[in-house]
Amino acid sequence: MGIKLKTNETLSDNKMYVGIENLKILGFVVFIFLMTLSTHTFSRQIDQGISFEIRSILEGAEGQSFHFFENNPIFSFDQLVNFYSQRNFKEAWVENGKLTCLAYELRHLIKQSIFDGLVPEDYHLERIEFYFQQFSNNRISFPSNLELAGLDILLSDAFFLYATHLYKGKTHPEYLTSGWEIRTKTSEPEIIGQLIEALAGHEIRKHLYSFQPKFPLYSRMRRSMIYFHEKKMGKFRDWETITYDNSIKPMESHLSIPNIRQKLLFWGDLNDYKWLEETLYDSALLNGVLEFQARNGLHPDGLIGKATIEAINKSPKELIDQIAVNMERLRWIPDTTLNEFILVNIANYSLDYIKNRDTLLHSKAIVGKTYRKTPVFDAQLSYLVFNPTWTVPPTILKNDIIPAVKKDPQYLSSKNMRLLTFSGKEVDPGSIDWQNISVSNFPFMIRQDPGRQNSLGLVKFMFPNKYNVYIHDTPARELFAREDRALSSGCIRIQKPAELAELLLMDQSLWTKDRIQMVINAGKEQTVVLKNKIPVILLYLTFWTDSRHVPMIRKDIYKRDDALYQLLKKPWQSNTPIQKY
Repeated sequence: MGIKLKTNETLSDNKMYVGIENLKILGFVVFIFLMTLSTHTFSRQIDQGISFEIRSILEGAEGQSFHFFENNPIFSFDQLVNFYSQRNFKEAWVENGKLTCLAYELRHLIKQSIFDGLVPEDYHLERIEFYFQQFSNNRISFPSNLELAGLDILLSDAFFLYATHLYKGKTHPEYLTSGWEIRTKTSEPEIIGQLIEALAGHEIRKHLYSFQPKFPLYSRMRRSMIYFHEKKMGKFRDWETITYDNSIKPMESHLSIPNIRQKLLFWGDLNDYKWLEETLYDSALLNGVLEFQARNGLHPDGLIGKATIEAINKSPKELIDQIAVNMERLRWIPDTTLNEFILVNIANYSLDYIKNRDTLLHSKAIVGKTYRKTPVFDAQLSYLVFNPTWTVPPTILKNDIIPAVKKDPQYLSSKNMRLLTFSGKEVDPGSIDWQNISVSNFPFMIRQDPGRQNSLGLVKFMFPNKYNVYIHDTPARELFAREDRALSSGCIRIQKPAELAELLLMDQSLWTKDRIQMVINAGKEQTVVLKNKIPVILLYLTFWTDSRHVPMIRKDIYKRDDALYQLLKKPWQSNTPIQKY
């Protein structure tokens, strides 16, 4: 029995041993399964962790007037919520805990926003750089989900804000004291869709730059901006200005000539020169001066006078600032493609008639004086008037005509002007006590009859607008030879009015060149309505790059550039979608 008992005990022990071993194996299998499941779950938790932090950051900022992440403002809050909610809050710029190539590309593009005349720091560059350096230098071996989520949001926010600025501008013309009445873009850009496509197609640059103005002029100016930035880093880092004392004529010697020669070499207006320190104003330098004067809208006479010295003294930094404000002005203009329009660049004293991208007419222009500035706006040219009469507007009546008549009683008759009641009855100027007359108690109007001495010349071009500004001829033809042509009371006088009239009436067979001349010679006022209204744009550009990629620089005659530049460089505020001042 004992032996049997022992045997039974041994068998029982063996069964128990086998059972225990089986349990161990089963436990190990379960452990492996649970570890696998745990690892898979942990992996999913890591993947979802960044998404969770993105959602938490955005939810935490909701309802606040100012949206912040670690004291970094979030500018495009509504767009961010919309964008991330469409992707279930999945990160856009991070993959497997690391920054993607697209993140590095966007950072590079943010840095290049200076070539759009914008401020990279507006697009979180400082904080983005901090994160990139931390992650790239392994100072943070395993960045937290919160850090990755925050960086992801800042990169997306930077894309949204940069795209908005490219599309509409950073500043808003409505709040500039100088006034800007050209209609701005009214539609909102579809940035979220572009970002989604950019991420899917791995083409950040293409989709971000799609918000730049479509004008070829803008891309040419951007290339000029890059060129000027490269020049800024060159040898003339400390720009030595030249003091003007007297005008320098060709073949004269002057101590400033070496400095002038160096600057023209720097800008490429002068080819390589062997005798740089020579003080003689020689023929080689003359060619460079003529080219420089033409690029700067100066009379190309070769005389190095005050205006030429002022232009030569402009440093690369000053010109970069000038390009920036003019690129901003272009961003305000709708991208509507016009097949036919008239463009007046006030700062260039010029008018261009453009049709099917071809400039059919270029004319010198005279614009408003600095205290009677020609406004910036657009309108529709609908009719023109041959041999126009001119009814003197109140401002000119007050400032010019009444004072002139008080000095000379024969002034009105000498100018072929008549004194009329508002019912049209003519009044003898000699019957008026002019010494006691002022605009406030002047119950008349003064009208100048048609003729070659009429202030409007032989033809005027009408595009009705609230400023009562129009384009017209002038009897003072000699004024077009002047360099500074800010001489009018606000209207635009042009050098080639007959040529413009011919072009505008080309689609009306009755109005041949001979017929136009016959009507003008008749001396009677006649109105001609155009078949189609033509857009007229009065613009103010002090810098542009022409179709030959030559930078064209103009004097800021109305002193508008600096005010806009100061607004453009102000840090972006977080509480407005488009910054207004």
